Amino acid sequence: MSTVGLYVPGHSPLHRTPAGAKLLALLLAGIGLVVWADHRVAAGALAAALVLYPAVGLPLRRAWSALRALWPFLLAIGLFQVLFADWQTALRLCAQLAALVLLANLVTLTTRVREMLDLFERLVRPLRHLGANPDRIALVLALTIRSIPMAAAAWEAAREGYRARGLSGRPHLLVVPVIVQLLRMADATGEALVARGIDEDTRH
Repeated sequence: MSTVGLYVPGHSPLHRTPAGAKLLALLLAGIGLVVWADHRVAAGALAAALVLYPAVGLPLRRAWSALRALWPFLLAIGLFQVLFADWQTALRLCAQLAALVLLANLVTLTTRVREMLDLFERLVRPLRHLGANPDRIALVLALTIRSIPMAAAAWEAAREGYRARGLSGRPHLLVVPVIVQLLRMADATGEALVARGIDEDTRH
């Protein structure tokens, strides 16, 4: 089962870095890749992102899990740029996208959901003066982050069942199992929220 976006306990410096600092570093990395639009810089960033995984105690298969669903898009982007631009542009765009995905995944793998939730609450606290509820906004953001690995897990489970039954050449058969799995996960999440009294709070 895919483990994209799920927190992995550890004691590396990155695990101990505050969530805000990691998100700021991710933002600066993205800005840097856009400002220094060079295929060598992008390739270096991708290599650095890959090195970071074992450096913080994570196997490289975690990096592959993050890129597994992305590779068809990278292939399409690369082919398009090679045909209508040049190979340097193709390499730069693909490496930029892959590096940012790997870095973003690394942030979620080394950051507890509670830390993210606390950070979001602090960031949206000024909106309280406009009538917004910071707790609710932070909860929505946290659930959004959580839904990404949930969707990846549903797809992986459906694909494993697809292979186990010896099916091939009919990828459309994956659609219904994925939808059913996502509905089950959503139902379980809703029950957990109700059990914590969040649903009742929403009505008042």
